[in-house]
Amino acid sequence: MSRSPIRRVVAAAAAGALVLGGATVSLGLGAGAAGAQEAQTCSQTSQAVKGPTLETIGATHTYDRSVNTVETTAGQQVTYKTVVSSKGGLPVVTSIKEVPPTGFAAPVSARLTYNGGAAGPIQALPDGNGYKISASALGWLVTSGKPLTLETTYVVPETVTPGSTVTDAGIKVGGTVGIDNDLPDLTSCFSIRLPNVGEAVLSVADATGLGSEEGQLSSTGSVSDILGDALVDVIESGALEGIIS
Repeated sequence: MSRSPIRRVVAAAAAGALVLGGATVSLGLGAGAAGAQEAQTCSQTSQAVKGPTLETIGATHTYDRSVNTVETTAGQQVTYKTVVSSKGGLPVVTSIKEVPPTGFAAPVSARLTYNGGAAGPIQALPDGNGYKISASALGWLVTSGKPLTLETTYVVPETVTPGSTVTDAGIKVGGTVGIDNDLPDLTSCFSIRLPNVGEAVLSVADATGLGSEEGQLSSTGSVSDILGDALVDVIESGALEGIIS
């Protein structure tokens, strides 16, 4: 069914209001000296180096950890990346365990890349206070030119508090030639902000059954359609005549 010109205009205005409202919330939360100080202590990336030593047989092993966002809100996804490489040796990685932040559920996906090619999805199984991937055969050969990369994606739980920071508890690598390493301080950090208007509307839509699996509104219409139709109904009813005349 085609929509009248006035409905299209009001819908566009409603969509614009969402964008502007979201920008206002995000900018307001990030202001102030406290936010600047927090940014200095909350780092997305960290690195550790091991060797060259007798244990590594002269090789130097490097471990990098990062998260894909500076700040996000509850209900959104974040992806952690762990990269293990080695220079001067031919170690084999047999397992990687990572410890997500407190309150996080199991990862929704995990993907491994090694030997210069994609190994594809891999299962991360519960292991104590974290989740572990293990090689099914001999392990994964690691070199400086062909590092091992693990990417795990989690959903930020609803229990997080806006204005706080979230830090994981590092990794533990199993393997040969001294590449095994327990690294609880190899962490990544991001901040929690308030949801912007668009995220809040979609969250309400999901909770009330209006959302879809793709994160969009269902066949009932888009956010701007729903707001636009509601505003037009009010205008056409004449309820605003006494106010705007």
